[in-house]
Amino acid sequence: MSGSAAQGRWQMSRREAWLSAGLVFAVALVVRVLAAAQVPFAIPEDTAYYWGVARNLAEGRGFVSDAIWSYATEARDPVTGAFGFFFPRTAFEIWLPLPSLLGLFPMLVGGSAAYAMTLPVAAFLGALVPVIAWRIGADVAEERGITSERSRTLALGSGLVAAVALPLVLPSAHLDSTNAFAVPALLACLLMVRLLRRPPPRALDPRLVGLGLVIGIAGLARNEAAWVGAAWALVAVGAWRREGPVPVIRAIAVPGLVAVAVMAPWLARNWFAFGSPLPGQAITNAWAITGYEIFAWQDPATAGEYLALGPATWLEHRIDGFLHNLLDVLLVPGAPIAVIGLLALPWAARLRALRPLLVLALITFLVTTLVFPVQTQWGTFLHASVPAAVLLLVAGLAGLDEGLAWVGRRRGWTRPVAWLAPLFAVFAALLFMVPGVVAYGGQARGTEAAYEDIGRRMAEAGVPLDGTAPVIANHPIWLAEVHRVSTLSLPDEPVASVLDLARAFEAHLVILDGQHGGWPDRLASDPDAACLEPVALPPAADTAPEGDDFRVYRVACP
Repeated sequence: MSGSAAQGRWQMSRREAWLSAGLVFAVALVVRVLAAAQVPFAIPEDTAYYWGVARNLAEGRGFVSDAIWSYATEARDPVTGAFGFFFPRTAFEIWLPLPSLLGLFPMLVGGSAAYAMTLPVAAFLGALVPVIAWRIGADVAEERGITSERSRTLALGSGLVAAVALPLVLPSAHLDSTNAFAVPALLACLLMVRLLRRPPPRALDPRLVGLGLVIGIAGLARNEAAWVGAAWALVAVGAWRREGPVPVIRAIAVPGLVAVAVMAPWLARNWFAFGSPLPGQAITNAWAITGYEIFAWQDPATAGEYLALGPATWLEHRIDGFLHNLLDVLLVPGAPIAVIGLLALPWAARLRALRPLLVLALITFLVTTLVFPVQTQWGTFLHASVPAAVLLLVAGLAGLDEGLAWVGRRRGWTRPVAWLAPLFAVFAALLFMVPGVVAYGGQARGTEAAYEDIGRRMAEAGVPLDGTAPVIANHPIWLAEVHRVSTLSLPDEPVASVLDLARAFEAHLVILDGQHGGWPDRLASDPDAACLEPVALPPAADTAPEGDDFRVYRVACP
């Protein structure tokens, strides 16, 4: 039986809640610790950035990085007060500090700034996501009024499937912004559901204050916290618009003010450090044509150049962004439960327990697809996709439960088989998760070996990474953090632009790892190609991955 006929049949006791949450957390933590153990190096590259800043903090150097990966925002010189580009680079002109702050704590406690020190925090943070998924599943079960057996199965199934789902396990194998944003964002959705169950709250309702706190914390991890606030505004207006404007404005304003108060110290710091509290490159990312404009030195993305492409290209970019976000980020890694969840979404969208999560997922998906269609293919939606992945997971399990119940009624089954849905989903998720983590770990070990080995190879070639001058590289963060050298991002621009960058920073070497936009192909026709002299490198070590993708050039023109 389902629906209103069985309303109130299942009410989870406090003891059952703690036991269920504890079981889900324990399973999720074990899975994430094992996954993190397979990934000994900081990939993707933004993970190395967060680790590097945390290490610099632990060493007493402050919020700085030894890599300049973007030239869109100048920083204030703390000595002269003038704005410009210099080393060490003031950190977080675009990204946000919460992952580094989380990584700093175990470094201080453990007395080591090694990358491995951040992994327990990453696993712990990631293990909280399945617990929240369990609670969302329980909310859905309570709202649907299904039997206690089906309710427990749906709630526990949501948590256990989330514990082994590849899109939720991989972000827990390293410390970056994904789960640092996902946990407070999901908690915000839980609070929204509880607020919607009652009339408009009073101004000092603890749930409103708590909502503002978690939105503010999310805002210290990712800029998509703005969409969490927007989701709350939309669901509040939809729920209480008949109550008049004052209760709705109060319900929106109180969390907003609290969130701004949480973020205020960081916004003030950015205002002092970069001349603005807002991320300088966020708007220009909307004008990206290839994605490499984020590394631009002389030719940044402009609205005029993008508008000149015409409607056909604009549409193509958005189709590509849509397919990437839907297939590459959500459906393929989350298959098959994510596919089932997408099919069940029109039915599940009616549930109040999923409404805030649905609105947040839709806003995030649509903004990244329509406003940032090129940059989203570099990870914009990926790092903010956990709420959408949890939505599809819970919707998929709820849809399977409803489908099995319907079949059972049609076939006259006398024994419940709701457990088949999560069992199927867990088994299928494991088929994707295990090889996915193993492959990811292999990539991490290969990257680590290659970047450690390039130091030896360059030293033997007579161009050591000794830190006497900055170097230019297409993976500047990895190079900076492995070898502790000042590194500049290689712009995907003509050689003349790279020479200008080299002169500005007195850099003498360019290190290219694989392809980087038009590099190295442009050297075959660029009129200034002779100014970059190839350096003959000795063979890579046996521990490095197969294939020699590194090329090193000496800047030969003054």
